[in-house]
Amino acid sequence: MNFRERMGKVSENSVFKMEGYHVWCGTVTKGDDGLYYLYFSFWPKKKDRFNYDWVICSKVGYAVSDNPYGGFEYRGIALEGGTGWDRDSIHNPAVIKHNGKYYMYYMGNYGNGEFWNHRNHQRIGVAVAENPAGPWKRFDKPVIDVGESGFDSLMTSNPSVTVGGDGKFYMIYKAVADNGIYPKGGAVVCGIAVAENPEGPFEKHGKPIMVNPEHDWSVEDAFIWYENGKFYSLAKDFQGYFTKAGKGQVALFTSDDGFDWKLHENALAFKRELMFEDKVVPMHRMERPQMYLEDGKPKVLLCACMPDEITEDTFNISIPIIN
Repeated sequence: MNFRERMGKVSENSVFKMEGYHVWCGTVTKGDDGLYYLYFSFWPKKKDRFNYDWVICSKVGYAVSDNPYGGFEYRGIALEGGTGWDRDSIHNPAVIKHNGKYYMYYMGNYGNGEFWNHRNHQRIGVAVAENPAGPWKRFDKPVIDVGESGFDSLMTSNPSVTVGGDGKFYMIYKAVADNGIYPKGGAVVCGIAVAENPEGPFEKHGKPIMVNPEHDWSVEDAFIWYENGKFYSLAKDFQGYFTKAGKGQVALFTSDDGFDWKLHENALAFKRELMFEDKVVPMHRMERPQMYLEDGKPKVLLCACMPDEITEDTFNISIPIIN
């Protein structure tokens, strides 16, 4: 697979943004009404606060279109802070549809208003709805909590879930170890967990995956999908170790069983740039790759984008996938 060759061109209609807000973390599903529902993280835009406020006060909004490639119109809030472990920030939505129900996996947290305090209280939850417009039922406990020890003992976030060939639910998630050194903690890696049902319980695989042996910060934002008998994952390559194309590009990994992951022979999935009909526009940040699959085939790639760090403009982009 050469993932870059599967990426189509975008237009201005492919962009979703909101005046006065940062927009991030897009995921799409199709409703029984034939419409497409975009869920996204958003929070008020304040100067020089992009890197901080997402972990303190993010919410998940939703927008609707009759076209998965763009034209989304904002409809309201899908999920916001609750009363317990996820009371302050809701972020990283990843939605799948299964047996007529919709499952939104997300990062939730609570904290004292300080960045690292909220970051280290991140956990993964799941909410369930019978209608993509809601209401969403949430749970009192995370679906992926921290471990008592090991690579995910400080925090968990960035969930992505797919159904494997065996009908089980495979989740890739971001994890940080509690190594006693605060506030950052230990290595930033990814883990894998499997469940018989979309609500869990998820059983964790006992070791991290996609590990950079040269640097503690390996990958994040991993998206998992199952296609033609194999698992694939797109992941942000923090250091450029896997892609050899510079820091922050997106790498492609593959696995036969969902547990043992290897770098794909075409390791560079794509660079931080958008291909329009008449130009290529570089992005300062292009993260949290998520795909909408239809009939088991990738149809749309969604990415959170920031063209430059000066204006701190942010938006979601919908990129056609060519099969």
